[in-house]
Amino acid sequence: MLKMTWKQIIEDYMVYLTLEKSLSPASIEAYGYDLKKLKEYMENCSIDPENVTLEDLETFLAGIYDKGLVRTSQARILSGIRGFFKYMQMENLIKASPTELLENPNPQRKLPNILSAEEIDRIINGIDVSVAGGHRNRAIIEVLYGCGLRVTELVSLLISCYFPKKGFIRVIGKGNKERLVPIGAQAINAINIYLKQRNEINVKKGNEDILFLNNRGTKLTRVMILIMVKQAALEAGIEKNISPHTFRHSFATHLVEGGADLRAVQEMLGHETIVTTEIYTHLDQKYLREIIRLHPRNV
Repeated sequence: MLKMTWKQIIEDYMVYLTLEKSLSPASIEAYGYDLKKLKEYMENCSIDPENVTLEDLETFLAGIYDKGLVRTSQARILSGIRGFFKYMQMENLIKASPTELLENPNPQRKLPNILSAEEIDRIINGIDVSVAGGHRNRAIIEVLYGCGLRVTELVSLLISCYFPKKGFIRVIGKGNKERLVPIGAQAINAINIYLKQRNEINVKKGNEDILFLNNRGTKLTRVMILIMVKQAALEAGIEKNISPHTFRHSFATHLVEGGADLRAVQEMLGHETIVTTEIYTHLDQKYLREIIRLHPRNV
């Protein structure tokens, strides 16, 4: 695929909107303004246009929405981003659009959805481990929350990269960069129980080292994880609109709330720069401001 800079591809997209879509100058200017913000954010994080992931967009949009934009502005930004990546896909600059699983903003939401520790416990404890895949699903959520993994990292996690005695997993992140992430006792216990059941699966060739498998013995997909997570939340009575990435947000937010060093959180999340990680400091401050409003003296 031809590698292009943010500046080049955005300029080409503006021409496309003008000549092919016949949008008004005002609309084109608005889309250009939004994409400039996207460009600045991604360049600060050293992310090229063809390497943008769903998580990158969710983090970018969380910061944008958190500024209190009206619903129409949020919808315009989301529409512009979807159109931009659809154009890139049409031009064969990317194989698939990272916006496919991107959810519409909730007009009532002031903060990105974060699960409390109690809500996470409800989800995990609500999983029926007596059915096929039950122990696997419990282990998946333990790892998503306990290690703060991206869903793409989770589905690619290898048995050979799991070191329970040392308390670490080796994660292959964006750009094939490796990092060691601590893994806690509860996640280790859940994985070990699942591995006993995994041994009974007829593993298809090429999937022998993949940790989490479906019942056919092949690698899980991101969509499978999304469906499972939403179902588990529903069964636990959680009404928040969550995704696998919600557990990563919760992992980081809870660490920051607990006083964890931001550089350590950056390392565990696999962020290229501290700029991306700093959103969790901002979220923590917003969370505290929301909580203080409940104090009797503020009523």
